[in-house]
Amino acid sequence: MELDFERCYRAVDSRDGRFDGWFYTGVLSTGIYCRPSCPAVTPKRENVRFFPSAAAAQRAGLRACRRCRPDVAPGSPEWDVRADVVGRAMRLIADGVVDREGVPGLAHRLGYTERHLHRMLVAEVGAGPLALARAQRAQTARILIETTDLGLAEIAFAAGFGSIRQFNDTIREVYAVPPSALRAPGRRRDRRGGAGGDRPGARAGNGTAGTISLRLAYRPPLHADALLDFLARRAIPGTEEVSGGTYRRGLRLPHGPAEVALTPLPGHVAATLRLADVRDLAPAVARCRRLLDLDADPMAVDAVLGADPALAGLVAKEPGIRVPRAVDGFELAVRAVVGQQVSVAAARSTLARLVTAATVPVGHDGVPATHRSSGEQAHDQRSAGCAVRPFPSAAEVLALPDAAFGMPAARRETIRAVARAVDAGALDLDPGADRVEQLARFAALPGIGAWTAGYVAIRAIGDPDTFLPTDLGVRRGAATLGLPDHPTTLDAYAARWRPWRSYAVIRLWRAQ
Repeated sequence: MELDFERCYRAVDSRDGRFDGWFYTGVLSTGIYCRPSCPAVTPKRENVRFFPSAAAAQRAGLRACRRCRPDVAPGSPEWDVRADVVGRAMRLIADGVVDREGVPGLAHRLGYTERHLHRMLVAEVGAGPLALARAQRAQTARILIETTDLGLAEIAFAAGFGSIRQFNDTIREVYAVPPSALRAPGRRRDRRGGAGGDRPGARAGNGTAGTISLRLAYRPPLHADALLDFLARRAIPGTEEVSGGTYRRGLRLPHGPAEVALTPLPGHVAATLRLADVRDLAPAVARCRRLLDLDADPMAVDAVLGADPALAGLVAKEPGIRVPRAVDGFELAVRAVVGQQVSVAAARSTLARLVTAATVPVGHDGVPATHRSSGEQAHDQRSAGCAVRPFPSAAEVLALPDAAFGMPAARRETIRAVARAVDAGALDLDPGADRVEQLARFAALPGIGAWTAGYVAIRAIGDPDTFLPTDLGVRRGAATLGLPDHPTTLDAYAARWRPWRSYAVIRLWRAQ
């Protein structure tokens, strides 16, 4: 959205939570920035300036409001759905790429020079990649300070800061208090008011495991039952489960395996993360938000779909339907290939056998389990402490014998072709990738048809406007609503649902 002053000011004056994450309100008279729904008294017009990102507000010298906590607002739905370079960059930064690979690594992934990438981000979001990553580090550090008993030195490096001094300075600039002041009463404090001196060898956060509980915000409405029902029907035993209103699954993160439990509640999703390494907090949060589609703008989606009389009743009955996405593009691709010509239940059974066959997880350094000593494997398993383990990596799948697949030879070889391409770096099916290029590479693999590519586009790549006219469930749902069910005719009819046809697919599946 363009930052039209009048439109933004009306949203702030009405404390409209729908705009949280779309933009940030800078109050020049107090030197703070807020989310639009901040309960404080509406500032005077002459004292207000609007920013497209928290990093842009920080770049202007403003600090985060301690009352509305703008850093925990839902992410902008614009960056979640855009397929251009800026949208891809924002998703990669959220996944921690700058912390792990630096700005050169981010620029290389996107195919641009560092200078040109910086110019594009400043023009669109008011801050460059370093400033955007810095804002994310500050948020990660605040979460760790408030929710764990880790020492401040450990938190500094776990959050991605290059030095303790940088950590102290950033927290003071963003929150206007020293790091120790963010600690809840009763938790261990560093009485020096910071994390200590900037000394060599202080990287105590590296390799530190931890359990962290936090709230993931979203824009209402959220149809939690639909999300949990979708995930429960497709849950792979050993990797994920749904019980008592909570979804639990294993994750494969940059520094080790993890387990997450997600419970949708009014106003937020309660998340409990068990991390082998707390440096993985930011990517874990980004992937959980992506999985549950928490950065979507459901009112915008429902307004378009609800304008069609055929879908109006469904939208009114079940507002806030989301598109369940994925935490790993390779996993979703395997799911799609397995489910090409079988029922959901049959695909689930086949995938469970595949997961069981890969019995030992990949270690923290990314080395496949089959290449690690028994002592290293046991260390990784103890560090993870996971009841559910991540889906096998591409390398692990390639190491499996034919008998482990339990499917026709042609489909087995298709999975291996996908695994080889992912393992070699020739195929990237995660949201930071170039959608057009990577989907074309995926579709060119043997055994990949239009339905499989479309399913991966919806759930792995995150395209909000892909339709599956040949899908049997979609056609049955359309027939239930009195819509044409012939693929060609139905595809033409679906044009009225742009740019949210992926959401229409989910609604048609539920309709049948």
